[in-house]
Amino acid sequence: MKYQKQIKECERLSAPYCVTKGEKFCLKDYDTNDTGEVKNQEHGEKIIANRAGLLTNLQEKLYAQDRWALLLVIQAMDAAGKDGVIKHVMSGVNPQGCDVHSFKTPSTEELNHDYLWRAHSRVPERGMIGIFNRSYYEEVLVVRVHPKILEAQKLPNPLITKHIWEQRYEDINAFEHYLTHNGIVICKFFLHVSKKEQKKRFLERLEDSKKNWKFSMADVKERGYWKDYQEAYEELIQNTATKHAPWYVIPADNKWYTQLIVASAIISTLEELDLSFPDVDKSKKKELESVRKSLVRE
Repeated sequence: MKYQKQIKECERLSAPYCVTKGEKFCLKDYDTNDTGEVKNQEHGEKIIANRAGLLTNLQEKLYAQDRWALLLVIQAMDAAGKDGVIKHVMSGVNPQGCDVHSFKTPSTEELNHDYLWRAHSRVPERGMIGIFNRSYYEEVLVVRVHPKILEAQKLPNPLITKHIWEQRYEDINAFEHYLTHNGIVICKFFLHVSKKEQKKRFLERLEDSKKNWKFSMADVKERGYWKDYQEAYEELIQNTATKHAPWYVIPADNKWYTQLIVASAIISTLEELDLSFPDVDKSKKKELESVRKSLVRE
């Protein structure tokens, strides 16, 4: 009874932020400071404490069943809390069943392949949870905001047209369809932070010596393209939000709430797979019973 109540709570908390049809999506409709029905941080932490072990249990079943895989795609502006989400939400998950990949500037080898190649090679195997910290969506984000990056991708000139972004949306949708047809379940998260909150976090990185290492001049430079990035995020969600690969537009001004909702969405998604520990056949049970008796007699 308690389990079902927790699952329904996860569904209820995450549902308002789930986008499965992007045609009418508008980013301004999502408040970066929203905390839904959760009163405050203390209330949020209580919810997390009450469901302790829930994600761990589901992940163990996923790993043991060895049929499905879960791919979590996390996209955001700088300082929106991607690393914190990965650290806190996945803290109780067995490291053996989870892989994290951070996609940075493509290497020479990666640039010599199609832009989805490096992502496809890191898709989680069956039984695993794979996390993409940034992803192939950078190809319709940073590459779109900075079109000169296309030059490094060595595309034939006739292929660089005004339709290239629409074509990439089509490619990405086809890629995600292919993955889901092969048992890879996809959850995509856009951590939606305000420009004001980003400024606050940048200043914290500058003023706190323990956070200095996080600061990058490149992050400040990209802040100058804020409007362009917001438009790019809105359009990519409009074009790639589907029922089989939904986007969750998560309010990110309150880190505790971001982590609560991301965890809720992951739990809800895994629960829908109807996971269970594999049953062993009669001969295996007989063998196990024989071993048990042998150990008892020692």
